[in-house]
Amino acid sequence: MFNIILPTDHSQCTCAHFYNEAVVFHVPVMPREVVQFLDPQPGDVIVDATVGCGGHARSIVEKIRPHGRLIGIDQDAQAIEYTKANLKEYSDSLFLIRENYKNLESVLKGLEVEKIDGILFDAGLSSLQLDTAERGFSFKSNASLDMRMDTRSRISAFELVNNLPMEEISRILKVYGEERFHARIARAIVEQREKNLITTTGELAEIASKAYGRGRYQRIHPATRTFQAFRIAVNNEIDCLTAALRECVRFLKGGARICVVSYHSLEDRVAKQTFREYERQGIVARITKKPLRPSQTELAQNPRSRSAKLRVAEKI
Repeated sequence: MFNIILPTDHSQCTCAHFYNEAVVFHVPVMPREVVQFLDPQPGDVIVDATVGCGGHARSIVEKIRPHGRLIGIDQDAQAIEYTKANLKEYSDSLFLIRENYKNLESVLKGLEVEKIDGILFDAGLSSLQLDTAERGFSFKSNASLDMRMDTRSRISAFELVNNLPMEEISRILKVYGEERFHARIARAIVEQREKNLITTTGELAEIASKAYGRGRYQRIHPATRTFQAFRIAVNNEIDCLTAALRECVRFLKGGARICVVSYHSLEDRVAKQTFREYERQGIVARITKKPLRPSQTELAQNPRSRSAKLRVAEKI
C-alpha cells in the first residue's frame, strides 16, 4: 500500500517528460551526478524535497531498499499522483507528502524522523507544470493567469497582475525576473488593466512584448522574464528555498549531503550563499566549489537541462 500523506491544512524547467495514459515518464536532470554525490546506501532515509514525477526518486529508492525510506515532498497534487503511478512497485519504501518543502520540520516530525542521510532539492518549475496549459505557467498556450504550484493557495498571478501597485510590479520584474525593462512593462500592465482586467497568459505576454518595442534583438521571448518573475512571486520560491536550506541542515547526520539543482541565477545564488555561510560556521563543507553542469550527452538528449546547475554540500 502506498504511503501518501495529504495534509488537510495548508500551513526554469527541471525535466523532460512524455505521456502514456495516466503515467508521466520522467527524465530527470543530471541523474547520474545527483546519485553519485548524494551517495544513497541500503537502509538510508533520504528526502527528495521536490519529488516531481519521481525521476530522481526512482534512482534513489533503488539504492536504499529494502530497509531504507524515501520521503518525497511536493506541493503539487498532480505531481504526487504521477509519482504514485510511476513508482508503485516501490510503495513499501516511499512516503509521499503534499507540502511545501519550507515545512520540512513538520513533515519529518509527522513521520517521527529525527535524522536523515541526505536531501535533494530540484528547484523551480517542472516540465509537467510548464506543459500543462491550464496551469497558466507558459505563454505558449493561451490560458487563465494562474501559476500556482499549490492550487490550494489563494494568490494566483491574476491577483498580482491586476491588484499590485505599479511600483511593486516593477520591483517583482526587476528582482525576480532580472528584467531590464521592468518599469516600462509595469507601466504597460497598469495602463492595460485600467481598461480591462488582464485574465490570460496571452494578454500578459502581448503586453510584455509590446513594451519592449519592435526591432529589439532578444535571445529569448520578451515575455520570458515577466512570466518567471510573477511565477516566483506567486509561489514565494526564493524565500521558501532559503528557509528550506537553512532548515534541513539540522536534520542531516554527519557526512550526509545536500544536493541542489537550480535553473536560474536567483536559485543558484541562494544555494551558493547558504553553503558559503554554513561553511564559514563549520557546519558544512562544500563538495562542489563551482556548480556542475549537464554533460554534452545529456544536453543532446534533454535540451531543457541546459540551464541546470548542481551544488553539493556535506554536513560536518
